[in-house]
Amino acid sequence: MSLFLRILTLLGSLGMFLYGMSLMSGGLQKMAGDRLRTFMAKMTSNTFKCILTGITVTALVQSSTATTLMLVSFVNAGLLSLATAVAVIMGANIGTTVTAWIFALSFGGSSFSLGAIAVPLMFFAFVLISANKKKFNNLGEFLMGFALLFLGLTTLRETSTVLLDNEPVRHFLGGLTDWGALSILLFMVAGACMTLMLQSSAATMAITMVLVANGYIPFEMAAAMVLGENIGTTITSNIAASVANVSAKRTARAHFLFNVFGVLWVCCLFHPFLGLLGNIVEAFGFPNPALTDFAAADEATRAALIASLPYSVATLHTLFNIINTCILVWFIPVIVKIVTWMVPSPKDGEREVFRLKYINAGTIGTADMALSSVKMELVRYGDLCRKDLNYIREAVLAKDQEAFEKANESLVKYEEITDHMEHEIAAYLNEATRNEMSHDGVIRIRSFYRIIGEMESLGDSGESIGKILSRAWAHGQKFTPDMSRKLERLINLVDVAYEAMHYNLDTPLVQLENITNAEEAEENVNAYRDTLREEHLANVEKANYPYETGAFYMDVVNSLEKMGDFIINISQAQISAKPGR
Repeated sequence: MSLFLRILTLLGSLGMFLYGMSLMSGGLQKMAGDRLRTFMAKMTSNTFKCILTGITVTALVQSSTATTLMLVSFVNAGLLSLATAVAVIMGANIGTTVTAWIFALSFGGSSFSLGAIAVPLMFFAFVLISANKKKFNNLGEFLMGFALLFLGLTTLRETSTVLLDNEPVRHFLGGLTDWGALSILLFMVAGACMTLMLQSSAATMAITMVLVANGYIPFEMAAAMVLGENIGTTITSNIAASVANVSAKRTARAHFLFNVFGVLWVCCLFHPFLGLLGNIVEAFGFPNPALTDFAAADEATRAALIASLPYSVATLHTLFNIINTCILVWFIPVIVKIVTWMVPSPKDGEREVFRLKYINAGTIGTADMALSSVKMELVRYGDLCRKDLNYIREAVLAKDQEAFEKANESLVKYEEITDHMEHEIAAYLNEATRNEMSHDGVIRIRSFYRIIGEMESLGDSGESIGKILSRAWAHGQKFTPDMSRKLERLINLVDVAYEAMHYNLDTPLVQLENITNAEEAEENVNAYRDTLREEHLANVEKANYPYETGAFYMDVVNSLEKMGDFIINISQAQISAKPGR
Protein backbone atom coordinates (compact mmCIF):
# COMPACT_ATOMS: atom_id res chain seq x y z
CA MET A 1 0.00 0.00 0.00
CA SER A 2 1.43 3.38 -1.01
CA LEU A 3 2.00 6.14 1.51
CA PHE A 4 -0.65 8.34 -0.10
CA LEU A 5 -3.26 5.58 0.08
CA ARG A 6 -2.38 4.91 3.72
CA ILE A 7 -2.91 8.56 4.55
CA LEU A 8 -6.28 8.54 2.79
CA THR A 9 -7.22 5.35 4.66
CA LEU A 10 -6.26 7.01 7.94
CA LEU A 11 -8.42 10.06 7.15
CA GLY A 12 -11.26 7.80 6.02
CA SER A 13 -11.17 5.81 9.24
CA LEU A 14 -11.25 9.07 11.20
CA GLY A 15 -14.25 10.20 9.15
CA MET A 16 -15.97 6.85 9.76
CA PHE A 17 -15.32 7.24 13.49
CA LEU A 18 -16.74 10.79 13.61
CA TYR A 19 -19.78 9.88 11.52
CA GLY A 20 -20.42 6.81 13.66
CA MET A 21 -20.26 8.93 16.80
CA SER A 22 -22.73 11.42 15.30
CA LEU A 23 -25.08 8.68 14.12
CA MET A 24 -24.98 6.86 17.44
CA SER A 25 -25.63 10.05 19.41
CA GLY A 26 -28.43 11.04 17.05
CA GLY A 27 -30.15 7.67 17.38
CA LEU A 28 -29.98 7.82 21.15
CA GLN A 29 -31.39 11.34 21.24
CA LYS A 30 -34.26 10.38 18.93
CA MET A 31 -35.10 7.39 21.09
CA ALA A 32 -35.04 9.53 24.23
CA GLY A 33 -36.81 12.55 22.72
CA ASP A 34 -38.41 14.94 25.20
CA ARG A 35 -38.06 12.38 27.99
CA LEU A 36 -34.49 13.60 28.51
CA ARG A 37 -35.74 17.14 28.97
CA THR A 38 -38.43 15.98 31.40
CA PHE A 39 -35.84 14.00 33.32
CA MET A 40 -33.53 17.01 33.51
CA ALA A 41 -36.33 19.30 34.66
CA LYS A 42 -37.37 16.93 37.47
CA MET A 43 -33.94 15.79 38.66
CA THR A 44 -32.53 19.18 39.63
CA SER A 45 -33.89 19.77 43.14
CA ASN A 46 -30.44 19.68 44.78
CA THR A 47 -26.79 19.81 43.80
CA PHE A 48 -26.21 16.05 44.04
CA LYS A 49 -29.17 15.34 41.76
CA CYS A 50 -27.93 18.01 39.33
CA ILE A 51 -24.53 16.32 39.05
CA LEU A 52 -26.14 12.88 38.73
CA THR A 53 -28.43 14.25 36.01
CA GLY A 54 -25.46 15.62 34.07
CA ILE A 55 -23.67 12.27 34.30
CA THR A 56 -26.72 10.26 33.23
CA VAL A 57 -27.86 12.43 30.33
CA THR A 58 -24.36 12.87 28.87
CA ALA A 59 -23.59 9.16 29.20
CA LEU A 60 -26.83 8.38 27.37
CA VAL A 61 -26.53 10.85 24.48
CA GLN A 62 -22.71 10.59 24.28
CA SER A 63 -22.52 14.35 23.78
CA SER A 64 -21.75 17.00 26.38
CA THR A 65 -22.67 19.60 23.73
CA ALA A 66 -26.23 18.27 23.54
CA THR A 67 -26.48 18.40 27.34
CA THR A 68 -25.12 21.96 27.45
CA LEU A 69 -27.53 23.21 24.80
CA MET A 70 -30.49 21.68 26.62
CA LEU A 71 -29.31 23.49 29.74
CA VAL A 72 -29.17 26.78 27.84
CA SER A 73 -32.80 26.47 26.78
CA PHE A 74 -33.86 25.59 30.37
CA VAL A 75 -32.00 28.59 31.81
CA ASN A 76 -33.58 30.87 29.21
CA ALA A 77 -37.04 29.53 29.97
CA GLY A 78 -36.53 30.11 33.69
CA LEU A 79 -36.90 26.40 34.45
CA LEU A 80 -33.36 26.21 35.83
CA SER A 81 -31.14 28.74 37.54
CA LEU A 82 -27.64 29.38 36.29
CA ALA A 83 -26.27 27.80 39.49
CA THR A 84 -28.24 24.62 38.79
CA ALA A 85 -26.95 24.56 35.20
CA VAL A 86 -23.35 24.84 36.44
CA ALA A 87 -23.88 21.80 38.67
CA VAL A 88 -25.32 19.80 35.76
CA ILE A 89 -22.31 20.81 33.61
CA MET A 90 -20.01 19.37 36.27
CA GLY A 91 -21.88 16.09 36.02
CA ALA A 92 -21.77 16.27 32.22
CA ASN A 93 -17.97 16.43 32.37
CA ILE A 94 -17.94 13.21 34.36
CA GLY A 95 -20.45 11.70 31.94
CA THR A 96 -18.09 12.25 29.01
CA THR A 97 -15.59 9.87 30.61
CA VAL A 98 -17.94 6.96 29.84
CA THR A 99 -16.89 7.33 26.19
CA ALA A 100 -13.23 6.99 27.16
CA TRP A 101 -13.96 3.74 28.99
CA ILE A 102 -15.80 2.36 25.97
CA PHE A 103 -12.76 3.17 23.83
CA ALA A 104 -10.48 1.56 26.41
CA LEU A 105 -12.44 -1.69 26.07
CA SER A 106 -11.79 -1.61 22.34
CA PHE A 107 -8.07 -0.79 22.71
CA GLY A 108 -7.37 -2.89 25.77
CA GLY A 109 -5.86 -6.31 25.75
CA SER A 110 -9.06 -8.16 26.68
CA SER A 111 -10.16 -11.11 24.58
CA PHE A 112 -13.43 -9.36 23.81
CA SER A 113 -13.11 -6.77 21.05
CA LEU A 114 -15.93 -4.36 20.27
CA GLY A 115 -14.40 -3.82 16.83
CA ALA A 116 -14.80 -7.55 16.05
CA ILE A 117 -18.59 -7.38 16.31
CA ALA A 118 -18.92 -4.13 14.35
CA VAL A 119 -19.51 -5.66 10.90
CA PRO A 120 -22.01 -8.36 12.07
CA LEU A 121 -23.83 -5.65 14.03
CA MET A 122 -24.39 -3.69 10.81
CA PHE A 123 -26.71 -6.45 9.52
CA PHE A 124 -29.01 -6.21 12.54
CA ALA A 125 -28.84 -2.41 12.37
CA PHE A 126 -29.92 -2.50 8.72
CA VAL A 127 -32.85 -4.80 9.53
CA LEU A 128 -34.05 -2.39 12.24
CA ILE A 129 -33.61 0.65 10.01
CA SER A 130 -35.69 -1.08 7.32
CA ALA A 131 -38.54 -1.76 9.75
CA ASN A 132 -41.79 0.22 9.59
CA LYS A 133 -41.76 1.34 13.22
CA LYS A 134 -39.88 4.51 14.04
CA LYS A 135 -38.61 3.27 17.40
CA PHE A 136 -36.91 0.36 15.62
CA ASN A 137 -35.47 2.78 13.04
CA ASN A 138 -33.94 4.90 15.82
CA LEU A 139 -32.50 1.80 17.52
CA GLY A 140 -31.08 0.68 14.18
CA GLU A 141 -29.51 4.11 13.66
CA PHE A 142 -27.89 3.87 17.08
CA LEU A 143 -26.52 0.38 16.37
CA MET A 144 -25.27 1.40 12.93
CA GLY A 145 -23.48 4.38 14.47
CA PHE A 146 -22.05 2.11 17.17
CA ALA A 147 -20.74 -0.30 14.52
CA LEU A 148 -19.26 2.44 12.34
CA LEU A 149 -17.64 4.07 15.35
CA PHE A 150 -15.75 0.96 16.40
CA LEU A 151 -15.02 -0.14 12.86
CA GLY A 152 -13.49 3.28 12.29
CA LEU A 153 -11.65 3.04 15.59
CA THR A 154 -10.19 -0.37 14.68
CA THR A 155 -9.18 0.83 11.21
CA LEU A 156 -7.71 3.99 12.70
CA ARG A 157 -5.55 1.97 15.06
CA GLU A 158 -4.36 -0.48 12.41
CA THR A 159 -3.66 2.19 9.78
CA SER A 160 -1.89 4.54 12.16
CA THR A 161 0.32 1.65 13.35
CA VAL A 162 1.45 0.90 9.79
CA LEU A 163 1.86 4.59 8.98
CA LEU A 164 3.66 5.69 12.14
CA ASP A 165 5.67 2.57 12.90
CA ASN A 166 8.99 3.70 11.44
CA GLU A 167 12.17 5.08 12.90
CA PRO A 168 11.94 8.72 11.62
CA VAL A 169 8.46 9.18 13.13
CA ARG A 170 9.47 7.62 16.43
CA HIS A 171 12.59 9.76 16.51
CA PHE A 172 10.55 12.92 15.81
CA LEU A 173 7.93 12.18 18.48
CA GLY A 174 10.65 11.12 20.90
CA GLY A 175 12.38 14.46 20.38
CA LEU A 176 9.22 16.32 21.33
CA THR A 177 9.03 14.55 24.68
CA ASP A 178 12.51 15.49 25.94
CA TRP A 179 11.87 19.14 26.81
CA GLY A 180 10.38 18.65 30.28
CA ALA A 181 7.62 21.12 31.21
CA LEU A 182 7.72 22.61 27.71
CA SER A 183 6.85 19.19 26.24
CA ILE A 184 3.87 18.91 28.60
CA LEU A 185 2.66 22.34 27.48
CA LEU A 186 3.22 21.44 23.84
CA PHE A 187 1.12 18.27 24.05
CA MET A 188 -1.58 20.12 25.97
CA VAL A 189 -1.83 22.66 23.16
CA ALA A 190 -1.83 19.81 20.63
CA GLY A 191 -4.75 18.14 22.44
CA ALA A 192 -6.72 21.40 22.57
CA CYS A 193 -6.09 22.19 18.88
CA MET A 194 -7.02 18.69 17.72
CA THR A 195 -10.27 18.84 19.69
CA LEU A 196 -11.05 22.24 18.22
CA MET A 197 -10.33 21.13 14.65
CA LEU A 198 -12.20 17.81 14.88
CA GLN A 199 -15.04 19.33 16.94
CA SER A 200 -14.95 16.18 19.04
CA SER A 201 -13.06 15.48 22.26
CA ALA A 202 -13.95 11.78 21.74
CA ALA A 203 -11.96 11.70 18.49
CA THR A 204 -8.93 13.28 20.16
CA MET A 205 -9.25 10.81 23.03
CA ALA A 206 -9.20 7.94 20.52
CA ILE A 207 -6.10 9.33 18.81
CA THR A 208 -4.40 9.77 22.19
CA MET A 209 -5.07 6.13 23.04
CA VAL A 210 -3.68 5.05 19.66
CA LEU A 211 -0.46 6.99 20.26
CA VAL A 212 0.11 5.85 23.83
CA ALA A 213 -0.98 2.23 23.30
CA ASN A 214 1.52 1.81 20.45
CA GLY A 215 4.36 3.47 22.34
CA TYR A 216 4.65 6.56 20.10
CA ILE A 217 4.38 8.89 23.10
CA PRO A 218 4.97 8.27 26.83
CA PHE A 219 2.09 8.23 29.27
CA GLU A 220 3.01 11.69 30.66
CA MET A 221 2.47 13.26 27.23
CA ALA A 222 -0.80 11.37 26.81
CA ALA A 223 -1.91 12.84 30.14
CA ALA A 224 -1.03 16.31 28.86
CA MET A 225 -3.10 15.70 25.71
CA VAL A 226 -6.09 14.68 27.83
CA LEU A 227 -5.81 17.94 29.77
CA GLY A 228 -5.66 19.85 26.49
CA GLU A 229 -8.76 18.03 25.23
CA ASN A 230 -10.70 19.28 28.25
CA ILE A 231 -9.83 22.87 27.32
CA GLY A 232 -10.47 22.34 23.60
CA THR A 233 -14.01 21.09 24.14
CA THR A 234 -14.90 24.28 26.06
CA ILE A 235 -13.52 26.47 23.26
CA THR A 236 -15.96 24.79 20.87
CA SER A 237 -18.97 25.57 23.09
CA ASN A 238 -17.82 29.17 23.63
CA ILE A 239 -17.52 29.73 19.88
CA ALA A 240 -21.04 28.35 19.43
CA ALA A 241 -22.34 30.69 22.15
CA SER A 242 -20.56 33.78 20.81
CA VAL A 243 -23.59 34.77 18.73
CA ALA A 244 -26.11 33.61 21.32
CA ASN A 245 -27.82 35.32 24.23
CA VAL A 246 -26.58 36.17 27.71
CA SER A 247 -27.65 32.88 29.33
CA ALA A 248 -25.94 30.81 26.63
CA LYS A 249 -22.73 32.79 26.97
CA ARG A 250 -22.72 32.50 30.76
CA THR A 251 -23.30 28.74 30.60
CA ALA A 252 -20.44 28.34 28.12
CA ARG A 253 -18.13 30.52 30.26
CA ALA A 254 -18.94 28.40 33.33
CA HIS A 255 -17.92 25.27 31.43
CA PHE A 256 -14.69 27.01 30.37
CA LEU A 257 -13.85 28.15 33.93
CA PHE A 258 -14.52 24.68 35.33
CA ASN A 259 -12.14 22.93 32.95
CA VAL A 260 -9.45 25.61 32.95
CA PHE A 261 -9.31 25.63 36.74
CA GLY A 262 -8.94 21.85 36.72
CA VAL A 263 -6.13 21.96 34.17
CA LEU A 264 -4.31 24.65 36.16
CA TRP A 265 -4.28 22.76 39.44
CA VAL A 266 -3.29 19.50 37.72
CA CYS A 267 -0.39 21.32 35.98
CA CYS A 268 0.79 22.63 39.34
CA LEU A 269 0.60 19.14 40.83
CA PHE A 270 1.31 17.20 37.65
CA HIS A 271 3.67 14.54 38.97
CA PRO A 272 1.87 14.04 42.33
CA PHE A 273 -1.39 13.69 40.36
CA LEU A 274 0.18 11.06 38.09
CA GLY A 275 1.53 9.35 41.20
CA LEU A 276 -1.99 9.13 42.64
CA LEU A 277 -3.23 7.81 39.32
CA GLY A 278 -0.46 5.21 39.25
CA ASN A 279 -1.41 3.97 42.74
CA ILE A 280 -5.02 3.58 41.65
CA VAL A 281 -4.00 1.66 38.52
CA GLU A 282 -1.65 -0.56 40.57
CA ALA A 283 -4.50 -1.31 42.97
CA PHE A 284 -6.30 -2.96 40.04
CA GLY A 285 -3.29 -5.14 39.27
CA PHE A 286 -1.78 -3.18 36.37
CA PRO A 287 1.76 -1.74 36.12
CA ASN A 288 2.12 1.87 37.24
CA PRO A 289 2.28 3.86 33.95
CA ALA A 290 4.04 6.80 35.60
CA LEU A 291 6.87 4.74 37.16
CA THR A 292 7.42 1.71 34.94
CA ASP A 293 10.53 2.03 32.76
CA PHE A 294 9.32 0.61 29.47
CA ALA A 295 12.83 0.13 28.04
CA ALA A 296 14.16 -1.69 31.15
CA ALA A 297 11.04 -3.81 31.79
CA ASP A 298 10.86 -7.47 30.89
CA GLU A 299 8.64 -8.67 28.06
CA ALA A 300 5.75 -9.70 30.31
CA THR A 301 5.72 -6.32 32.08
CA ARG A 302 5.84 -4.51 28.75
CA ALA A 303 2.87 -6.49 27.44
CA ALA A 304 0.90 -5.78 30.62
CA LEU A 305 1.77 -2.09 30.45
CA ILE A 306 0.74 -1.78 26.80
CA ALA A 307 -2.55 -3.53 27.52
CA SER A 308 -3.27 -1.29 30.50
CA LEU A 309 -2.35 2.10 28.99
CA PRO A 310 -5.80 2.77 27.43
CA TYR A 311 -7.40 2.00 30.80
CA SER A 312 -4.89 4.31 32.48
CA VAL A 313 -5.85 7.14 30.09
CA ALA A 314 -9.56 6.56 30.80
CA THR A 315 -8.83 6.48 34.56
CA LEU A 316 -6.91 9.75 34.29
CA HIS A 317 -9.80 11.43 32.47
CA THR A 318 -12.29 10.18 35.06
CA LEU A 319 -10.09 11.07 38.05
CA PHE A 320 -9.50 14.58 36.70
CA ASN A 321 -13.21 15.35 36.34
CA ILE A 322 -14.29 13.73 39.61
CA ILE A 323 -11.68 15.56 41.71
CA ASN A 324 -12.37 18.83 39.88
CA THR A 325 -16.09 18.44 40.58
CA CYS A 326 -15.50 17.62 44.25
CA ILE A 327 -13.45 20.81 44.59
CA LEU A 328 -15.58 23.26 42.62
CA VAL A 329 -19.02 22.04 43.69
CA TRP A 330 -18.53 24.11 46.86
CA PHE A 331 -17.82 27.23 44.81
CA ILE A 332 -20.82 27.23 42.46
CA PRO A 333 -22.07 30.63 43.76
CA VAL A 334 -18.62 32.07 43.11
CA ILE A 335 -18.60 30.66 39.57
CA VAL A 336 -22.04 32.19 38.95
CA LYS A 337 -20.81 35.60 40.13
CA ILE A 338 -17.71 35.38 37.94
CA VAL A 339 -19.58 34.44 34.75
CA THR A 340 -22.21 37.10 35.48
CA TRP A 341 -19.38 39.63 35.73
CA MET A 342 -17.80 38.26 32.54
CA VAL A 343 -21.10 38.44 30.63
CA PRO A 344 -23.13 41.31 32.11
CA SER A 345 -26.79 41.85 31.31
CA PRO A 346 -27.52 44.47 28.64
CA LYS A 347 -27.94 47.96 30.06
CA ASP A 348 -30.78 48.64 27.66
CA GLY A 349 -33.52 46.29 28.81
CA GLU A 350 -35.18 46.24 25.39
CA ARG A 351 -32.08 45.43 23.39
CA GLU A 352 -32.01 41.68 23.94
CA VAL A 353 -35.74 41.14 24.25
CA PHE A 354 -36.19 41.28 20.49
CA ARG A 355 -33.52 38.77 19.57
CA LEU A 356 -34.15 35.08 19.29
CA LYS A 357 -33.63 33.83 22.80
CA TYR A 358 -33.86 30.06 22.82
CA ILE A 359 -32.45 28.81 19.52
CA ASN A 360 -29.43 31.03 18.80
CA ALA A 361 -27.08 28.49 20.29
CA GLY A 362 -27.60 26.06 17.42
CA THR A 363 -29.38 22.83 16.77
CA ILE A 364 -29.61 20.54 19.80
CA GLY A 365 -28.10 17.28 18.62
CA THR A 366 -31.00 16.21 16.41
CA ALA A 367 -33.85 17.99 14.72
CA ASP A 368 -36.48 16.35 16.95
CA MET A 369 -34.87 17.66 20.14
CA ALA A 370 -34.37 21.10 18.60
CA LEU A 371 -38.14 21.48 18.14
CA SER A 372 -38.65 21.93 21.87
CA SER A 373 -36.48 25.04 21.74
CA VAL A 374 -38.41 26.29 18.71
CA LYS A 375 -41.66 25.88 20.62
CA MET A 376 -40.37 28.05 23.47
CA GLU A 377 -39.37 30.66 20.90
CA LEU A 378 -42.88 30.55 19.41
CA VAL A 379 -44.45 31.13 22.81
CA ARG A 380 -42.25 34.19 23.20
CA TYR A 381 -43.05 35.29 19.64
CA GLY A 382 -46.77 35.11 20.47
CA ASP A 383 -46.25 37.17 23.62
CA LEU A 384 -44.51 39.87 21.57
CA CYS A 385 -47.48 39.94 19.18
CA ARG A 386 -49.78 40.30 22.17
CA LYS A 387 -47.68 43.19 23.45
CA ASP A 388 -48.23 44.83 20.06
CA LEU A 389 -51.97 44.82 20.87
CA ASN A 390 -51.29 47.25 23.73
CA TYR A 391 -49.88 49.75 21.25
CA ILE A 392 -52.94 49.26 19.03
CA ARG A 393 -55.06 50.13 22.05
CA GLU A 394 -52.98 53.26 22.71
CA ALA A 395 -53.22 54.31 19.06
CA VAL A 396 -57.00 53.81 18.91
CA LEU A 397 -57.65 55.65 22.18
CA ALA A 398 -55.13 58.46 21.61
CA LYS A 399 -56.59 61.83 22.62
CA ASP A 400 -54.27 63.87 20.41
CA GLN A 401 -52.08 63.33 17.36
CA GLU A 402 -48.85 63.44 19.37
CA ALA A 403 -49.99 60.49 21.52
CA PHE A 404 -51.06 58.65 18.39
CA GLU A 405 -47.72 59.19 16.64
CA LYS A 406 -45.87 57.80 19.63
CA ALA A 407 -48.01 54.65 19.65
CA ASN A 408 -47.78 54.35 15.87
CA GLU A 409 -43.97 54.36 16.03
CA SER A 410 -44.18 51.32 18.27
CA LEU A 411 -46.55 49.60 15.83
CA VAL A 412 -44.06 50.12 12.99
CA LYS A 413 -41.21 48.93 15.20
CA TYR A 414 -43.05 45.77 16.22
CA GLU A 415 -43.93 44.99 12.60
CA GLU A 416 -40.20 44.97 11.85
CA ILE A 417 -39.56 42.80 14.91
CA THR A 418 -42.17 40.21 13.92
CA ASP A 419 -40.78 40.10 10.37
CA HIS A 420 -37.27 39.56 11.71
CA MET A 421 -38.37 36.80 14.09
CA GLU A 422 -40.29 35.02 11.34
CA HIS A 423 -37.23 35.00 9.09
CA GLU A 424 -34.88 33.85 11.87
CA ILE A 425 -37.15 31.04 13.07
CA ALA A 426 -37.84 29.92 9.49
CA ALA A 427 -34.09 29.82 8.79
CA TYR A 428 -33.60 27.68 11.90
CA LEU A 429 -36.41 25.32 10.86
CA ASN A 430 -34.89 25.04 7.39
CA GLU A 431 -31.58 24.06 8.97
CA ALA A 432 -33.29 21.54 11.26
CA THR A 433 -35.10 19.84 8.37
CA ARG A 434 -31.77 18.99 6.74
CA ASN A 435 -31.36 16.31 9.40
CA GLU A 436 -33.44 13.17 9.54
CA MET A 437 -36.39 13.42 11.92
CA SER A 438 -39.34 11.37 13.07
CA HIS A 439 -42.78 11.45 11.44
CA ASP A 440 -44.17 13.41 14.38
CA GLY A 441 -41.27 15.83 14.03
CA VAL A 442 -42.14 16.47 10.37
CA ILE A 443 -45.75 17.24 11.32
CA ARG A 444 -44.61 19.64 14.06
CA ILE A 445 -42.28 21.41 11.63
CA ARG A 446 -45.21 22.01 9.27
CA SER A 447 -47.34 23.39 12.09
CA PHE A 448 -44.47 25.67 13.16
CA TYR A 449 -44.16 27.11 9.67
CA ARG A 450 -47.88 27.90 9.69
CA ILE A 451 -47.68 29.44 13.17
CA ILE A 452 -44.83 31.83 12.34
CA GLY A 453 -46.68 32.89 9.19
CA GLU A 454 -49.81 33.73 11.20
CA MET A 455 -47.78 35.60 13.81
CA GLU A 456 -46.06 37.64 11.14
CA SER A 457 -49.54 38.53 9.84
CA LEU A 458 -50.47 39.70 13.34
CA GLY A 459 -47.51 42.08 13.24
CA ASP A 460 -48.63 43.34 9.83
CA SER A 461 -52.13 43.90 11.21
CA GLY A 462 -50.80 46.26 13.86
CA GLU A 463 -49.00 48.36 11.25
CA SER A 464 -52.09 48.30 9.00
CA ILE A 465 -54.29 49.62 11.80
CA GLY A 466 -51.69 52.34 12.39
CA LYS A 467 -51.92 53.35 8.70
CA ILE A 468 -55.74 53.47 8.88
CA LEU A 469 -55.58 55.73 11.91
CA SER A 470 -52.90 57.89 10.28
CA ARG A 471 -55.23 58.55 7.33
CA ALA A 472 -58.05 59.33 9.73
CA TRP A 473 -55.95 61.92 11.56
CA ALA A 474 -54.74 63.34 8.24
CA HIS A 475 -58.35 63.83 7.11
CA GLY A 476 -59.35 65.36 10.43
CA GLN A 477 -61.60 62.43 11.33
CA LYS A 478 -61.81 61.55 15.00
CA PHE A 479 -63.73 58.67 16.54
CA THR A 480 -66.61 59.50 18.84
CA PRO A 481 -66.39 58.45 22.53
CA ASP A 482 -68.90 55.68 21.80
CA MET A 483 -66.76 54.40 18.91
CA SER A 484 -63.63 54.44 21.08
CA ARG A 485 -65.42 52.57 23.87
CA LYS A 486 -66.64 49.86 21.48
CA LEU A 487 -63.25 49.52 19.82
CA GLU A 488 -61.66 49.10 23.25
CA ARG A 489 -64.14 46.32 24.05
CA LEU A 490 -63.28 44.58 20.76
CA ILE A 491 -59.57 44.91 21.58
CA ASN A 492 -60.25 43.31 24.97
CA LEU A 493 -61.94 40.37 23.22
CA VAL A 494 -58.92 39.99 20.94
CA ASP A 495 -56.73 40.03 24.06
CA VAL A 496 -58.75 37.15 25.49
CA ALA A 497 -58.10 35.28 22.25
CA TYR A 498 -54.37 35.99 22.69
CA GLU A 499 -54.56 34.56 26.22
CA ALA A 500 -56.11 31.34 24.89
CA MET A 501 -53.48 31.17 22.16
CA HIS A 502 -50.68 31.53 24.72
CA TYR A 503 -52.12 28.73 26.83
CA ASN A 504 -52.47 26.40 23.85
CA LEU A 505 -48.95 27.13 22.62
CA ASP A 506 -47.35 26.77 26.04
CA THR A 507 -49.16 23.55 26.97
CA PRO A 508 -47.30 20.32 26.00
CA LEU A 509 -49.03 18.60 23.09
CA VAL A 510 -49.65 15.44 25.11
CA GLN A 511 -51.64 17.53 27.63
CA LEU A 512 -53.54 19.67 25.11
CA GLU A 513 -56.94 17.96 24.81
CA ASN A 514 -58.75 20.59 22.70
CA ILE A 515 -58.78 24.28 21.77
CA THR A 516 -62.34 25.15 22.80
CA ASN A 517 -60.95 28.16 24.70
CA ALA A 518 -59.58 29.61 21.47
CA GLU A 519 -62.71 28.71 19.50
CA GLU A 520 -64.99 30.44 22.03
CA ALA A 521 -62.77 33.52 22.06
CA GLU A 522 -62.81 33.71 18.24
CA GLU A 523 -66.62 33.30 18.17
CA ASN A 524 -66.97 36.19 20.62
CA VAL A 525 -64.79 38.40 18.42
CA ASN A 526 -66.82 37.51 15.32
CA ALA A 527 -70.15 38.03 17.09
CA TYR A 528 -69.16 41.46 18.39
CA ARG A 529 -67.80 42.42 14.95
CA ASP A 530 -71.22 41.53 13.47
CA THR A 531 -72.96 43.60 16.14
CA LEU A 532 -70.75 46.62 15.40
CA ARG A 533 -71.32 46.23 11.67
CA GLU A 534 -75.10 46.26 12.09
CA GLU A 535 -74.93 49.25 14.43
CA HIS A 536 -72.69 51.05 11.94
CA LEU A 537 -75.17 50.59 9.09
CA ALA A 538 -77.98 51.94 11.28
CA ASN A 539 -75.89 54.94 12.35
CA VAL A 540 -74.98 55.73 8.74
CA GLU A 541 -78.65 55.71 7.78
CA LYS A 542 -79.44 58.04 10.67
CA ALA A 543 -76.37 60.21 9.88
CA ASN A 544 -75.23 59.95 13.52
CA TYR A 545 -71.63 60.54 12.36
CA PRO A 546 -69.90 61.38 9.07
CA TYR A 547 -69.71 58.51 6.60
CA GLU A 548 -65.92 58.94 6.22
CA THR A 549 -65.42 58.61 9.99
CA GLY A 550 -67.54 55.47 9.94
CA ALA A 551 -65.46 54.04 7.08
CA PHE A 552 -62.22 54.42 9.06
CA TYR A 553 -63.98 53.02 12.12
CA MET A 554 -65.14 49.86 10.30
CA ASP A 555 -61.71 49.39 8.73
CA VAL A 556 -60.26 49.16 12.25
CA VAL A 557 -63.08 46.82 13.35
CA ASN A 558 -62.47 44.49 10.40
CA SER A 559 -58.70 44.51 10.98
CA LEU A 560 -59.19 43.55 14.62
CA GLU A 561 -61.57 40.75 13.60
CA LYS A 562 -58.99 39.56 11.09
CA MET A 563 -56.46 39.39 13.92
CA GLY A 564 -58.85 37.03 15.68
CA ASP A 565 -58.74 34.78 12.60
CA PHE A 566 -54.94 34.72 12.67
CA ILE A 567 -54.98 33.89 16.38
CA ILE A 568 -57.39 30.94 16.04
CA ASN A 569 -55.32 29.65 13.12
CA ILE A 570 -52.33 29.42 15.47
CA SER A 571 -54.21 27.24 17.97
CA GLN A 572 -55.51 25.09 15.12
CA ALA A 573 -51.98 24.62 13.81
CA GLN A 574 -50.82 23.64 17.29
CA ILE A 575 -53.53 21.02 17.88
CA SER A 576 -53.06 19.63 14.35
CA ALA A 577 -49.52 18.53 15.33
CA LYS A 578 -50.81 16.40 18.22
CA PRO A 579 -49.79 12.74 17.70
CA GLY A 580 -52.65 10.51 16.64
CA ARG A 581 -54.74 13.24 15.03
